[in-house]
Amino acid sequence: MKTAIATVSIAGDLGEKLAAIAAAGFDGVEIFENDFLAFDASPREVGKMVRDHGLEISLFQPFRDFEGMPEPQRTRAFDRAERKFDLMNELDVDLVVVCSNVSAISLGGIDRAAADFSELGERAAKRGLRIGYEALAWGRHVSDHRDAWEIVRRADRANVGLILDSFHTLARKIDPDTIRSIPGDRIFFVQLADAPKIDMDLLYWSRHFRNMPGEGDLDVAGFMRAVAATGYDGVISLEIFNDQFRGGSAKAISIDGHRSLVYLMDQLKRAEPDIRIDVPAMPDRIAAHGVEFVEFAANDTEAAELSAMLRTLGFTRVGRHVAKQVELWRQGGINIVINTERQGFAHSAYVMHGTSVCNIGLRVDDAHATVERARALGAELFEQHVGPGELHIPAIRGVGGGLVHFIDAKSDLARVWDIEFVPVADDTQSCDAGLKRIDHMAQTMDGKEMLTWQLFYTAIFDMAKTPMVDVIDPSGLVQSRAIEAPDGALRVTLNGVENRRTLAGHFLAESFGSTVQHLAFETDDIFATAEALIANGFTPLVISPNYYDDLDARFGLDEDFLDRLQSVSILYDRDGDAEYFQLYSPLYGEGFFFEIVERRGGYGGYGAANAQFRTAAQKRHMRPKGMPKR
Repeated sequence: MKTAIATVSIAGDLGEKLAAIAAAGFDGVEIFENDFLAFDASPREVGKMVRDHGLEISLFQPFRDFEGMPEPQRTRAFDRAERKFDLMNELDVDLVVVCSNVSAISLGGIDRAAADFSELGERAAKRGLRIGYEALAWGRHVSDHRDAWEIVRRADRANVGLILDSFHTLARKIDPDTIRSIPGDRIFFVQLADAPKIDMDLLYWSRHFRNMPGEGDLDVAGFMRAVAATGYDGVISLEIFNDQFRGGSAKAISIDGHRSLVYLMDQLKRAEPDIRIDVPAMPDRIAAHGVEFVEFAANDTEAAELSAMLRTLGFTRVGRHVAKQVELWRQGGINIVINTERQGFAHSAYVMHGTSVCNIGLRVDDAHATVERARALGAELFEQHVGPGELHIPAIRGVGGGLVHFIDAKSDLARVWDIEFVPVADDTQSCDAGLKRIDHMAQTMDGKEMLTWQLFYTAIFDMAKTPMVDVIDPSGLVQSRAIEAPDGALRVTLNGVENRRTLAGHFLAESFGSTVQHLAFETDDIFATAEALIANGFTPLVISPNYYDDLDARFGLDEDFLDRLQSVSILYDRDGDAEYFQLYSPLYGEGFFFEIVERRGGYGGYGAANAQFRTAAQKRHMRPKGMPKR
């Protein structure tokens, strides 16, 4: 199956769109008429420009308000069609989409519409052109692909076929399995779009909220299984109407689109192995077994401050890199790396972002297989010089250009800490605080990037998205969505920023780009951990007493239990019998922080109800504007 995307899906003029579409790896393009009309070049020049980019024009669209019109509008519709046929011949495209009529003066009737398409097909055949009929979800008389197919069938022209669009079928909750009875050779084109489930007018929903397959809530995979069962082997295209995409990076959105199609075809091939699907060979989605390490880039002064904070959290310096200015800090199964090298990737990251997380290591079954899947899905691979005594650890670029390395147990990678680091005796011992592993990482980004990175994680790894939640900040809202492995071994929260006055927005602005804003460590006993932390000199983030008064009112907690929470500034949430405890560090730098959590009884959330109280406390403790960093 070839891939294509409609020019209306991305930003820029037609030339910019074609360059981005070609660079992303698409085979073809749907020329949206308004993009052509706004571009200052002749049809022949545009056709040549498309071919020079290595693309083909898969479809010209749209032709509206055609079938079932009374006279004299019917005659005018055919005249309009002849003009479009002239244009198509000059562009060198043989297929046009005719959308079901939405005009208030249009006349109903399957036979009347079929007769119109029969005549249109006869006229198009003289030009060597094909007609594709698409049922719009808001069509006046035809809004269901089953009715559109009946019109095509009765038109009985070889060059008149059906165009299917996943949004129009799924938005109206039409069973996609009804597609299976349509002959595959009578389906001329397939357009795909996902969307979040929103109860609103269909036309408005379609025009503003479509997104890439896998980014929304519609069963696009089920739709494609039904299409594939017909024997259809033509173009699979994206037609995305989205305000955010049309104002974003054409390059990034095109890459997302191509990744979404490759991922969808890979899913389809695995679900329907007997169906012939042309998709790059790749390993199945990768099971991620947790975070092996988190690496910070820093200079010497800020590394000392970060090290001091890690000591209060119970971490011990256990190793030094054999060849670089890199230290390893550890507690339980948590490895924190601090890199103060004056060259290489970490130094570049420090110059750009200041002290920040520049690299994440994930535990997987097969590191090289992980990179192969990521490569097939358009991820950017990362390579840098490997010195004596160092391992070649497979890596890709992740959020904000940071690195994601992969560690497996089947190779020498499992011994990275023994091979690349020499043990050191830490002259300042901290009390182990009972921190076991990284419960989750929170990555802060521009709101426009959230769908990109959601797709990145769910396409490459065996992870699923949770519903979007609004995190309330005293200065606005931050949208947050968690991406989770089935067993919870890896959890990543994506926090999208629209307002720079929020804490997350301040962090994003001051860090000059998306990165990890906080790490949450897991403990089995939050109260014992709090005692150990305080013994280490840790000062928890102080939460308003008003929070605890409200906590008592909401949950009716035992007075002694409530006092224990308040005495060490622990936040609390409950879902049924499941409980969640949160303890926060003060802010480091421009908004980075650590969190300690305990989950009891299978609690699966992230304490969203507490976020506004935590954020308010953090903003009270931020350094005044203009003051030097601590």
